[in-house]
Amino acid sequence: MSSLDSAVDIIQGMKGTLKVFPLDAETREGILKVERCIKSQMGMEVKNEGVEQCMQRKHVLCILKNGAFRPPPEATVLLIADDGKIVGTEVIPGEKEKYSKDDDSLMWLCEDFVIFMNVKPEKKEFFYMPPVSFPELNDISGISDVVSCSPSPLGDLVVKNRYGIEDDPKNATIFVGFNASD
Repeated sequence: MSSLDSAVDIIQGMKGTLKVFPLDAETREGILKVERCIKSQMGMEVKNEGVEQCMQRKHVLCILKNGAFRPPPEATVLLIADDGKIVGTEVIPGEKEKYSKDDDSLMWLCEDFVIFMNVKPEKKEFFYMPPVSFPELNDISGISDVVSCSPSPLGDLVVKNRYGIEDDPKNATIFVGFNASD
């Protein structure tokens, strides 16, 4: 069995996975074009470094998942200033206790994103979507450089339109890229 087949089998067996399939080169390029032009709803620049790195890998799998899929192992969105200061972060399940709703140095933008009011950026801010680990694939022989990411809503639509997947707001897509020796 190839490392690609092994990766697909592992992901397909994860709770909450509805579908997993490799992205073709044309779709990958379309996703990159869209992601490089994204602005937030607040008009701020969005840098999706996770997608940039993921699409450089030999294999990229798209996972269509529902709410039963495990949460990400680390934050998938940060608010960063050009001077490198982290101004805000997504609060993933299991980390909410680190951030008190009564802490005056925090401002909650929504249920799962917090702004650090005591961090004063000197330059403009942007949303940063980092590459995220995907530990389930780390032990597959022949696989290296594993990275996962979330596309923007428009990047998500590129995939759904290309592959004829219904745009159900209860479901989401994530990408997992990796290099393989086979």
